[in-house]
Amino acid sequence: MIVGVPKEIKNNENRVGLVVAGVKTLTQYGHKVLVEKNAGVGCGIQDEDYRQAGAEMVDSAKTIFDEADLIVKVKEPVEPELNYVRPNQVLFTFLHLAAVPSLATALVEKKATAIAYETIQLPDLSLPVLKPMSEVAGKLATQIGAYFLQKDKEGKGKGILLGGVPGVKRGQVTIIGGGIAGMNAAKIAIGMGAEVTLVDRDVKRLEYLDDIFGTRIKTLMSNISNVEESVQESDMVIGAVLVTGAKAPKLVTRDMVLGMEAGSVLLDISIDQGGCIETMKPTTHDHPTFEINGVIHYGVTNIPAAVARTSTYALTNVTFPYVLQLANKGFERAIRENEALYKGVNVCHGKITYKTVADDLGLKFEKL
Repeated sequence: MIVGVPKEIKNNENRVGLVVAGVKTLTQYGHKVLVEKNAGVGCGIQDEDYRQAGAEMVDSAKTIFDEADLIVKVKEPVEPELNYVRPNQVLFTFLHLAAVPSLATALVEKKATAIAYETIQLPDLSLPVLKPMSEVAGKLATQIGAYFLQKDKEGKGKGILLGGVPGVKRGQVTIIGGGIAGMNAAKIAIGMGAEVTLVDRDVKRLEYLDDIFGTRIKTLMSNISNVEESVQESDMVIGAVLVTGAKAPKLVTRDMVLGMEAGSVLLDISIDQGGCIETMKPTTHDHPTFEINGVIHYGVTNIPAAVARTSTYALTNVTFPYVLQLANKGFERAIRENEALYKGVNVCHGKITYKTVADDLGLKFEKL
């Protein structure tokens, strides 16, 4: 099989879909690997490293898409990549289709076959490919939020140190969602000395988090009263809500945001699934924030790209076994023999094959 790895072109996306070890393994199995020149530079992998591992370096993404049977990426295809997608190839990447109707429509029109990293799901309902990126995004969110709370950042933040100092109260952080991202955001917030409130709708999850963190955090059941009170008392709010494959519910309303003090910071990790904060909109690493009523909003859709080297290796650790199965067995056999991979198929030959995505977009669902 011919496996293609294009250079990511989304804003400041320095991750890459395949590392040197992956190339070496694929070529040892007899597969041909095409890598676009400079695809790995942003995370410290040079073209010569790929070449020595057996990859063929090519000049353009178009060549990759024209020749490869399997395209391995990190983020969803954007223009002009969408123009290159062919019906008879498999696209393996993050997609988040429920939040981007135009992308779903384009893949349907292209009669594409696309496997979404974020819906690959094990029998225990865990999401093995999404997990490491949620860990990274959660940890980064608190770090980034602390940065924007500083007064020297264009004079917009509250000027609060999360950990405080003796005689001065600590910063207050509320995390909406106690999954992998929320739990990791809490770890860093606790480590920085903040007062942390974590809100979730799952009692068992709250019990688990309470066991893990003890009195270092306050856990609350997710309801409109608890969310409103926590948000409006906070210096920083991190949205980390996930419904697998679906658009995130809006749990933090505009009125809640308007009740926050100026200089407070909102970060929405779930923005690539539409976001759980009503006032949030997607932003980029070049222009990460905007303000509403003096409240700073951070809605970068590829947060882990900020630490591209860590993120690339964490991501490829979990994606490569699936890449190898797809290459060795072909798409049809690979998804038949691996239930988790089967659940990752969002589009097959131009048909929406993931029910939650179809329902959210109002499109026809067709069972794979």
